[in-house]
Amino acid sequence: MKKPFLSIIIPAHNEQYRLPNSLEKINKFLMKQRYLAEIIVVENGSTDNTVGVVENKQADYKNLKLIKEQRRGKGLAVKIGMLAAKGQYRFLADADLSMPIEEINKFLPPKLESCDVAIGSREVNGSKRYNEPYYRHLTGRVFNTMIHLLALPDIQDTQCGFKCFRDNVAEAVFPLQTLDGMSFDVEVLLIARRLGFSIQEIPINWYFNADSRVRLLKDSIQMTQDLIRIRQNIHRGIY
Repeated sequence: MKKPFLSIIIPAHNEQYRLPNSLEKINKFLMKQRYLAEIIVVENGSTDNTVGVVENKQADYKNLKLIKEQRRGKGLAVKIGMLAAKGQYRFLADADLSMPIEEINKFLPPKLESCDVAIGSREVNGSKRYNEPYYRHLTGRVFNTMIHLLALPDIQDTQCGFKCFRDNVAEAVFPLQTLDGMSFDVEVLLIARRLGFSIQEIPINWYFNADSRVRLLKDSIQMTQDLIRIRQNIHRGIY
């Protein structure tokens, strides 16, 4: 089989309701492109019919692949998907498509050249947020301040769920990933930076989804602990 130009990796935990619409949008978008692409859904530990939804769609979408993983964790799902993908470019997309899928070409040649890692940003000039409650934005800014202090001082938005890695970058970075949860973004970007890869923030249009899976208090505590673990890993020479 010819190597795909693009792999779209979607981590999916209990996504039976959001996935059908998102997969349809992605498929319609890809049908208009000239490049070969694959869609990889990594289901991990769902208790709903996420697996059944994807399996049903596979009859219509021949480029749709399903990976089933019993262990939970968004970071784990992303790692599995990135390393299983075959694309020259490997794009992480949240299942809710809070960034319109049409913007994906911003992350790819010919619109973007000579970049190892391109990450969607809701903070750089040219980006727009829609319908986000103020308290959500404030919480994100507080966490980003901690990231600046402890890990990545020059990146404005590490947590946006849309990121693109060149194939050689993904294959170098993700085997070193140790975090399975929500903080994996910070870790993989830090690893990429320490390995000498370039990172560019891409301004996007981002739409707040009231059905977001982020749990502000619990996730904030866990992510703070993860940042401390990342610093410890740096000192231990793990990266």
